[in-house]
Amino acid sequence: MQKPGYYGQWGGAFIPEVLYETFKELNAAFTAAKADPAFWQEYVDLMATYSCRATPLTHADNLSRHFGGAQIFIKREDLNHTGAHKANNVMGQGLLVKRMGKKRVIAETGAGQHGVATATMAAKFGLECTIYMGEEDVMRQRPNVFWMEKLGAKVVPVTSGSKTLKDAINEAFRDWVTRMDDTHYVMGTVCGPHPFPEMVAWFQSIIGQEAHQQIIKQFGSLPARVYACVGGGSNAMGIFQGFLDHGEVELIGVEAGGHGIDSGQHAARLASKDASAGVAQGYHTMFLQNDDGQMMDTHSVAAGLDYVGVSPILTDLWQQGKVRFEAATDQEVMEALELTMKREGIIPALESSHAFVQAYKEAGDMEADEAIIINMSGRGDKDIFTVAHAFDDPSWKEFIIKKGAEYAA
Repeated sequence: MQKPGYYGQWGGAFIPEVLYETFKELNAAFTAAKADPAFWQEYVDLMATYSCRATPLTHADNLSRHFGGAQIFIKREDLNHTGAHKANNVMGQGLLVKRMGKKRVIAETGAGQHGVATATMAAKFGLECTIYMGEEDVMRQRPNVFWMEKLGAKVVPVTSGSKTLKDAINEAFRDWVTRMDDTHYVMGTVCGPHPFPEMVAWFQSIIGQEAHQQIIKQFGSLPARVYACVGGGSNAMGIFQGFLDHGEVELIGVEAGGHGIDSGQHAARLASKDASAGVAQGYHTMFLQNDDGQMMDTHSVAAGLDYVGVSPILTDLWQQGKVRFEAATDQEVMEALELTMKREGIIPALESSHAFVQAYKEAGDMEADEAIIINMSGRGDKDIFTVAHAFDDPSWKEFIIKKGAEYAA
């Protein structure tokens, strides 16, 4: 019999003894909420009235004609409140925080979307909020930092390690140990110690439930393939859960290929041979680590994908052959983003654009009576600084220099 919190050999709860009672309380609260149909209905109602659910499934007819193969559909999580799938999990955990009577929330964030969503939830529910963010990510996601602070959150730049997502997670856990009684850690992805992977996957399953119903209604049958980018894996788990019980639907997770797998500057765990099994940050999964178990530096043009680990649930599905993993390079991502913008008038986040890359590689070799779904986990306006720099846009440079001079005056 499978132990709670394990998915095959992956998962678990490797936590310090000081956090034992906190996790016991969290497990009890989550188990009770999951068994209460009224809780899920409260969650669905909240997302419908506050967060624009159900998000649309858009037929990308221009792109479908462009590739001349499968019919391409895009699940529009960019239209969710705060601009990404992150609100699904955060608002759900917010309802759980209310049940537990906590007064403060903390979170980690990479691309900033989880931080903005957490700050939004805290503002709505009247909670104190602290967000930990790697110093490098603070610099490249400044618009999101601005909004977090204006929403009332305290943003703490993390200067240790690689100054990115894994370091932000470490700092958030350190904070939690000091204020367990009044604080809940809003984990942003399907990683970490049990029950976080199960909890986040449960709240994100609303994506897959909707997408399953929508594709049947709009296309008349299930899709042949579903694509999603994978950092920790929450948006992928969200949409994959709508199709996991249908073996005829192939599920494809797309990781950050960075400058190329052979370069060593990437964040591909399951799509490369550079990862190995290990225990870190409270759980057992595949990590990018050296022979001594030290976590390696990662790279991606997308701040939300440069994580060293990956969901234990996805690792188990990968090991079973139920999810295929690929990697997209930074250059491929920029090309897919540009094509999507110009053909469909849709601006995906850099993270989401990884899924578009693999879908575009494969769509043309499929039949016109087949459909694919790309989970667009977030919108690209948060990436304007990174994208403008990557495109080497002269007018943007001029704008930044002019604005800099105005602020300095």
